[in-house]
Amino acid sequence: MSRSPEKSKLRSLAILAAATLVIPAGATSAAQSAAERASAGVESADQESPTKSIGFYVGKNLTEDGSVLLGGFGHEPSSHWLEIVPSRQFPEGATTTVGVTERAGFPGKLTEIPQAEQTNRYITSNYSEFAGFPAPLTNGGLNEHGVAARDIWSPSSERLLEFTADPQTGPNYSDLSRIAMERATTAREAVEIVGGLIDQYGYSTYGGNSHMFADQNEGWVLVNYGGSQNLWAAERLGPDETRVSYPGYLNPFPLDYQEHPEEFLASDNFIDFAVEQGWFDPAERDVFDPQEVYAGWQPNERKVTPTHPWGNNIQADLERELSDALGPVSLQDMMAYVRDPRWSHDRSGYGQVAQLGEVDHADLNVLWTAVTGAVTTPYVPIYIGAQDVPPEYKQHRYLTSDGASTHIAADYAPLEATRYATREFKRLMYHTCEHPGTFLKPVTAEIEDFERTLLREQRGIERQALAHERRGGDDGRREFLTEYVERRLLDALDLGEDLVREVEDQTREQFGIRMPTGRDLPGETYRSESQSMNRGGGLSGRANDIVWCFRENIGDYPREHGSYRKLAGSLVPGRPSS
Repeated sequence: MSRSPEKSKLRSLAILAAATLVIPAGATSAAQSAAERASAGVESADQESPTKSIGFYVGKNLTEDGSVLLGGFGHEPSSHWLEIVPSRQFPEGATTTVGVTERAGFPGKLTEIPQAEQTNRYITSNYSEFAGFPAPLTNGGLNEHGVAARDIWSPSSERLLEFTADPQTGPNYSDLSRIAMERATTAREAVEIVGGLIDQYGYSTYGGNSHMFADQNEGWVLVNYGGSQNLWAAERLGPDETRVSYPGYLNPFPLDYQEHPEEFLASDNFIDFAVEQGWFDPAERDVFDPQEVYAGWQPNERKVTPTHPWGNNIQADLERELSDALGPVSLQDMMAYVRDPRWSHDRSGYGQVAQLGEVDHADLNVLWTAVTGAVTTPYVPIYIGAQDVPPEYKQHRYLTSDGASTHIAADYAPLEATRYATREFKRLMYHTCEHPGTFLKPVTAEIEDFERTLLREQRGIERQALAHERRGGDDGRREFLTEYVERRLLDALDLGEDLVREVEDQTREQFGIRMPTGRDLPGETYRSESQSMNRGGGLSGRANDIVWCFRENIGDYPREHGSYRKLAGSLVPGRPSS
C-alpha cells in the first residue's frame, strides 16, 4: 500500500506542547473521603484518575480487505494472562455472581443472576486488579461467532454520579463484557444483552464505562452511565465509519431515536430522566446530546493525565488518522496503531486486534494478541479453535493482586515454576523505555519482523486446519490449531528473551542500570531500592512517571507496520530476518 509522505506524519503533534495537566475528580462518592478510599485499597483520585483503555473501530468499506477491524487494550495496574474459555452447558437454575464489593470506590454488594444454559467459546485477556473489583476481570475479546468486544472508560458527570446507591448492585463492566462474550452471536445482540441486563438488574459503576462491539458487518458503541439510574445508550457504527474511544462517547441522538432502532438503542428512561432533573428541555433542542447531558469529559478537548501522558479526548484527530493517514486500513496497520507508543506504555495491559470477515470455519476466527503492552510485545494469532495456551501465558503471581499475602498453594506451584511471558515482555519494555532513542526502533523492527512471518503463513495454516478436519474431524482441526498457537506463543517468548538479554547487556555497557532515588524517610536507614516500588507516596518529577517509550523526537506517528525493517537483526546477531 502506497501513501504520500505527508499522510504518514502525525498531524496532531503540534498541540502536544500546549497540553496542560488536567485530572478529573474521578469515580468516587462525594460522601467518601480520600482516607476512606485508601483504607479500602483504592487510590485517591488525585493520584490515579480512572482514565482507562482505548478502542479503535474501522468499518469494512475503509479496510484493505473488506473486513471490520477492532483493536485496543485496557489500562490496568495488574497481572494479565491469556485464556481460551470453553463453551459450557449449565443446568436450569444455575447462576453467576456479578457486582462489586465494599472495597470499590463506589461500594456495592455481590449478587447472583441467572446463567445461560449454553455459553459461547471465547478468547480473552484476564487481569487481577481494577478499582477494588473482584477478579478475574475482562474487557471482552473474541467469541466463536466472530463477535469482538472492547471495554473502554467513559466517565459520567459528577451530578449524575451523586445519585449512585450505597451499596450499588448489578453487574459491573467486566461482568457485562464477559456475559456478552458468553451469549452474543452478533454485535447488535451484544448490545441488547448488555442493555437488557442493566434494565433488569442495574449496573455497578466505577464512574462510567463504555463498550465497543463488532462483527463482520458493523460495530456498536454502548455507554453505561453511573448514578444507579440504569441509564445506557448505544449507537451503530457503519461500514464507512471509524471510531476512536479515548474515552468512549456517543454522538447526539434524535429525539425520536426509538423510531430508529437500526441506528440507536437506549434504556426507556434515557431522555426522560434528564428532563425530570431539569438538565434537558426537548422544547428547546432538536437533538439529545448524551455527552453534554450525562458525560464527564467531552471529546476532542485534549487532556494529559498520569495514566495518559501523551493525552486523550482527541477522538476526531485520531479518527482522521485512521481514515486519511492510514486508509485503506490493513490488519498490519491496526497492529501498528495499537502498538503506537503515544498510548501503549506500562499501563497497557495487553494489545488485541480482531479482523472480522468471512471465515471457512468458525474455529478460524482469530484474535491477534500481545500478552502485555504491544509497544514491546509481539502479536500472535490466537485461533478460537485452539483448546488452550501454554502455561507460560497463564496466570502467574507477578503483579497479581494479593499475590504476596501468603505462600503459593501447592496446586499452583508447577504453573508458577514456568516462565511468565508477561514478566519477560515487561522487562523488555522497562529496558527499552529507559533509553527509547537507542532501543525502541530496533526492538520494534525485530518484533514486526517476527510478525511478518506469522502474517504470511496464515492462509497456509487455515488450509492445513481444514485438511486436518477432513482427516480427523473437529478433534483433528482443533489439535492442529492448538499445537500451532502453542508453538508460536513460545516462539514469541523466545524472541522476547533474546531481545531483553541483548538490550540489558547493551544498557549495562552503554549507560549502566539506573537505581531509584527513593523517598526521604527521616530516621530510616534502608536504601531506596528497598522502599515501595509503587507510584505516588512522595515521589515527584521523572521518578513518578509511568514507564513510557514515546519521545517527540524519536519518530513520526502514525507509522506503517514494518517501517523500521532495515534495523531487523541489529540487536540480536544471527537472528534470521523474515
